[in-house]
Amino acid sequence: MRFGVSTFITDEGIRPADLGRALEERGFDAVFLAEHTHIPASRESPYPGGGELPRIYYRTLDPFVALGAMASVTENLLLATGIALVVERDPITTAKEVASLDLVSGGRAIFGIGAGWNREEMRNHGTDPRTRGALMDERIRAMRALWTQEQAEFHGEHVDFDPVYAWPKPVQDPHPPIYVGGESDRARARVAEYGGGWLPRAGSGDLASMIAEVRERAGWRVPVSVYSAPDDAAEIASYAEAGVDRTLFLLPTEPRDTTLRLLDGYTALMRDFG
Repeated sequence: MRFGVSTFITDEGIRPADLGRALEERGFDAVFLAEHTHIPASRESPYPGGGELPRIYYRTLDPFVALGAMASVTENLLLATGIALVVERDPITTAKEVASLDLVSGGRAIFGIGAGWNREEMRNHGTDPRTRGALMDERIRAMRALWTQEQAEFHGEHVDFDPVYAWPKPVQDPHPPIYVGGESDRARARVAEYGGGWLPRAGSGDLASMIAEVRERAGWRVPVSVYSAPDDAAEIASYAEAGVDRTLFLLPTEPRDTTLRLLDGYTALMRDFG
């Protein structure tokens, strides 16, 4: 079992470089950063966690900027989006951001993706929530073409461009692994179609059965990282039994000193699983 953290980086919490250093010093292998470009004031879409939307959602830094800062002060830490909202992102620009992060980090990028839940946020980006899944699928396929082809082109219903040159290319071959977030049947199918990993949330049902299904569909042992996991030894033991490869502790967004104390607590638990 490997261990990392999933968190929101905001202007009110620990700075990205400080967090990156602290994670690597303590032996964590990965950090997954959440993304929201903005939060519409209308607040029509209910928060999936119930109740009021937490303050951190309003204040997230751009994940690629934050991960780039972490890359500059670490050597081994894997740098991941968790999740990037592909339905709100231009595929050509995003392909460049992912490849640039992979290049400056020496091949440590992971592209965690999802379709998102905030419908009014999507609409502000010109995305119809009813077709966001098909849009995400096309954008991912277009980005893969941009990463792997000298002259890339793509012609679909939602994404369409003639041959282009797009650099840099990623360091990882053929590109950084794409970790698909979500537990729905369609999300699990995407892992088999284009995913390099699966990113289910903690507490999302019969994890062992779903992992077995995902790997059977894909035809290989897809890596699984559990997102937003509690610091609970029994829960982590159940992940190991289910075939999980990495536990991502849910790290609250706090100032530097509080964050370091939280990480020390996770480190003690991590060592118990050796």
